[in-house]
Amino acid sequence: MKAFVFKYTPVLVQNLAISLYNSWLYRKRHGGLYQHYRNYFAAFEDASKEVIEAEQNKRLVETLRHAVMNSSHYGRVAGSALGEFPVLEKVKLLDQLAGISTISEGNAEVSLTGGTTGASMKVLYTREDIQERNAMLDHFRAKFGYKLGKRTAWFSGKDLVRPKDLAKGICYRDDWINHIRFFSTFHITDRYFEAYWRSLTDFAPEYLVGFPSSVYDICVMAKDRGLSFKGVVKAFFPTAETVLPQHRTVIGEVLGCPLIDQYASSEGAPFILECEEGRLHSHPLTGIFEVVDENLQPAQEGEILVTSFSTRGTPLIRYRIGDRIKLAPEDERCSCGSHFPLVEFIDGRSSDFIWSPENGKVNLGNISNCTKDAPGIICFQVVQDQENQVDVKLVKGREFTERDEASFIQALEARLGKAMGISLEYVDEIPREKSGKFRIVKNLLVQSKVATK
Repeated sequence: MKAFVFKYTPVLVQNLAISLYNSWLYRKRHGGLYQHYRNYFAAFEDASKEVIEAEQNKRLVETLRHAVMNSSHYGRVAGSALGEFPVLEKVKLLDQLAGISTISEGNAEVSLTGGTTGASMKVLYTREDIQERNAMLDHFRAKFGYKLGKRTAWFSGKDLVRPKDLAKGICYRDDWINHIRFFSTFHITDRYFEAYWRSLTDFAPEYLVGFPSSVYDICVMAKDRGLSFKGVVKAFFPTAETVLPQHRTVIGEVLGCPLIDQYASSEGAPFILECEEGRLHSHPLTGIFEVVDENLQPAQEGEILVTSFSTRGTPLIRYRIGDRIKLAPEDERCSCGSHFPLVEFIDGRSSDFIWSPENGKVNLGNISNCTKDAPGIICFQVVQDQENQVDVKLVKGREFTERDEASFIQALEARLGKAMGISLEYVDEIPREKSGKFRIVKNLLVQSKVATK
């Protein structure tokens, strides 16, 4: 039915359908225990470290007990402490979802991830899970003035528009009831820039939500044309991708708004949220982050194992989600006054790196910095499918020069080493993933190993 509506019906009919469907979803997600959890998270906002730790431990005990009693997979665990539970790998979650979950798919809210690691993940939520997670997200965004009904431009993995729509300059669909404009993230190119810019400026949103790379691409093209946004955007809440320094800089320059970072996942990871002082905090009442090294031993910086308190339908206990973070010193206190643990940075998926024969893992953050002295570059992508070779696709801006190319190649060589072969190809655009996300780094060596496990 959805495919039929979006393929054949007029845009006005689609907008009406989206408006009604969104309103129905909103009532479902904000009913039941939603207000209970809004009050719950608000009550602990200024709590002491001791009170927070006691409540976190209480929720952990409840989560582990629920998993053991209701999941056949976890029912085999002999111990009761978190460290006695096995690490949950993505492959096992893919292959054994029915045994891990505590509910059937027919009674669940089904969540699908975008599949940028090679396979789309599926988890089953209870209605309470959905209501709790929405309460947490709304509590966080409300600190910056956001609530449903504020004019919001949404950039996420929705392929909503047809070629005939784009020919008319229509790159979005509207939720008239809730004042949300959903932009397609699959057609943000120089060819359609005017349609995106006009649609964004005419809509005049107060808030933006979605992929930072999509908004960044629009802002880079606007900056290249000497344009700046005339409206007032109060905040941009990025989702699904790692926020890079250039995202904050360029989006801030063009739209005049701060990026308020947040980390969670479609699978149901606990939350890491940016405070009013610009620092990241893990939220201890949404779950536990274990930071581990390559040997799964505790570390200050490394991969994370997540245990979520809001995935009752599919218990995620010590789930190896594939992302990396660095913790701040345990005794460091944020100037915002919160006792929630501080996180120095989120480094995105652990597969977002290039393997260098000389330098080992070169992560996404380091590679993204290669454009610092090359302002003429709109975007680029590095793909590795051989240990000593990378293929680079690059989209040039109007002011791109040979100096930009030389600076970019030099920066790549400095990070990847002289032994790494670099094949550079200039392209008009770089395809996004099926989810609509943009990947700067695609390590096909890692993906092929995951796919064959």
